[in-house]
Amino acid sequence: QVQLVESGGGLVQAGGSLRLSCAASGRTFSNYAMGWFRQAPGKEREFVAVIMWSGGSTYYADSVKGRFTISRDNAKNTVYLQMNSLKPEDTAVYYCALSKSARLIFRFQSQREYDYWGQGTQVTVSS
Repeated sequence: QVQLVESGGGLVQAGGSLRLSCAASGRTFSNYAMGWFRQAPGKEREFVAVIMWSGGSTYYADSVKGRFTISRDNAKNTVYLQMNSLKPEDTAVYYCALSKSARLIFRFQSQREYDYWGQGTQVTVSS
């Protein structure tokens, strides 16, 4: 089993920044992907970004491209989401997820590709 624990959420004004962390523990895999999703009130959960653990390739949703950066620390088994120039529409619960599968990176936009999920962390951006 794998446990994912997110942290770093909070309240920030529009234009501000936050950095989310997701620490993975338990069983490890040689090649996997870790992604961030978010769910705003009354909306479906949506893809934000993904990083391939081996190689570090990344892929972003258009809505966050140029503002958010996903990165990883192999030694700490932790993935980060640096969020800059935050907007009120970024307000959501942010979830990290891990996929054991090998796929073309754009496939990881789908929630179905992920095997483990964290509990989520709230991000609120005030206008």
